[in-house]
Amino acid sequence: MDAQVTFRQADERDLDRLVGLFDGAAGWMVRNGIDQWKPGDKSAEHFRARMAAGEVWLMCRAGRAVGAYELWWEDEPAWGPQPPVAGYVHRLMTDRETAPAGAGRALLAHAEERIAAGGRAVARLDCVTGNPRLRTYYEAAGYTVVGEELGKLAADGTRYGVTLLEKALTRP
Repeated sequence: MDAQVTFRQADERDLDRLVGLFDGAAGWMVRNGIDQWKPGDKSAEHFRARMAAGEVWLMCRAGRAVGAYELWWEDEPAWGPQPPVAGYVHRLMTDRETAPAGAGRALLAHAEERIAAGGRAVARLDCVTGNPRLRTYYEAAGYTVVGEELGKLAADGTRYGVTLLEKALTRP
């Protein structure tokens, strides 16, 4: 990983860049036949709400945001009510043109460090059940499939299936 990569929490000034990162990642998915994200699905309001409810982090290189993720402290739509033992990683995204090789793994590692620093022992995430490539990516990063939620409710009211994955963390 590039030694010049830094992380910082996103703020109001980053909303447009977050939307751009999402739309870029979603566009790449569409062009590559991956049915998961669609450009335009996440607005500045989405990211503003995520900042208020949890954490949104940016990966920067040479002063430019080249990746981001959301960290939630609960995720009932996918995981149901849970004791406070985990952090939930969402919207892991990179700028495929400017992010260095290994950026996705570096984002995951940063999220895992944040979760452990928050006193939680497990990192959790989900991916659309119909995306075996992403599931394989997360399994290679040490995550284990622990179940499925076949009726997760989308913002537009539709339901879809997700594969639930988790990884035990070592506390700092």
